[in-house]
Amino acid sequence: MKTTDLIAEAVSLPVEERAMVVDSLLKSLNPPETDIDKKWASVAKRRLAELRTEQVKAIPGNEVFQKIWNRFSV
Repeated sequence: MKTTDLIAEAVSLPVEERAMVVDSLLKSLNPPETDIDKKWASVAKRRLAELRTEQVKAIPGNEVFQKIWNRFSV
């Protein structure tokens, strides 16, 4: 089967099945690293807990980006 035929067949699939194909292909290029993923999940849970208990205060994204623009503007 030619690559163009394979692509044409994949494009004809329903959107949910195309998403599965894309996800599978991306994972084959960059396989998940479960140890790293677990560490990131742990960090995310800790940060969420800090936000919920108000140990830290969230900064709105627009303020963060404005500070970055200000810092790097000439």
